[in-house]
Amino acid sequence: MPVITLTTDFGLSDHYVGAMKGVILSVCLGARIVDITHGVTPYEISEAAFALAQSWRYFPPKTVHVVVVDPGVGSQRRAIAASVGGHYFVAPDNGVLSMVLTESGARVRTITNQKYFRHPVSQTFHGRDIFASVAGHLAAGVSFAKLGPAVADYARLSITQPVRTARRGWTGAVLKIDRFGNIITNFAITDFAQIEKQSFDCSIGLRVIDRLAKSYAEMSTGEAYVIAGSSGFLEISVNRGSAAKILGVGVGAPIELRLL
Repeated sequence: MPVITLTTDFGLSDHYVGAMKGVILSVCLGARIVDITHGVTPYEISEAAFALAQSWRYFPPKTVHVVVVDPGVGSQRRAIAASVGGHYFVAPDNGVLSMVLTESGARVRTITNQKYFRHPVSQTFHGRDIFASVAGHLAAGVSFAKLGPAVADYARLSITQPVRTARRGWTGAVLKIDRFGNIITNFAITDFAQIEKQSFDCSIGLRVIDRLAKSYAEMSTGEAYVIAGSSGFLEISVNRGSAAKILGVGVGAPIELRLL
């Protein structure tokens, strides 16, 4: 049974997600549809890119991933499809696939073959009339090559990386605040594994944090600490509390990391 995932900023209080699922099933009745999230902050393309990057590889090969965070709907922005690691992706060409397309062997095509659209196409709901319909056709076995011509000039987000600012110091940033208030940084665990054996301090907001935990429950309630998160990045957390609220920071806030 083909699998199709959905990631949007539509929420669940309106009909939009249901309409997309109806179009998918009209094209590919046997599809299994999985919601990754519909809680992306409205218009936050980078947040959707992160959510997709954290989830797609856990699905079986040939899964079709639909991502619709599309503030440019109805404009001249293109619709694209990508083939990466045995998976397919369908999305607006606004950078939402940036983190996925860093994988080797990625191939991208513009979606120009209107044969696979739902007609008439609404200027305000491409998620239903283009992306859901194309995803259904891909899941039903339509060749990726039939969607349109290959391109290399697709939109890319500027994904920030930590910058070395001293012999033992780096400046990074907050990538994501999750539902629990955990602060996901852009410090990749593999690049900073030495903090497990070496003293460090991490400055964020008006606080300096120098404790590393192996689990959320290891520290006292209300205590802030650094932890190696499941996302592959260092996180700043507070046991049974919101680190983001306590430290007063949001996405994009600077973080200073020093090895001592």
